[in-house]
Amino acid sequence: MSVKSLSIRIEPEMLDKLHYVADYEARSANRQVLILIRKNVDDFEKEHGEIQFSKRPTELKHK
Repeated sequence: MSVKSLSIRIEPEMLDKLHYVADYEARSANRQVLILIRKNVDDFEKEHGEIQFSKRPTELKHK
């Protein structure tokens, strides 16, 4: 599996809080963000069905 990088803008206070939570969970901030992203995608797929890259997001039915 290849790994890509993503750069985000985040307020200093929110970054500090992310590091706090990650430290509490004995994780790096990067690992914490990956866990949150995976959870978000899983939740989305539970509600809308598995993401199929042959479909564009505009073709999805919005509730």
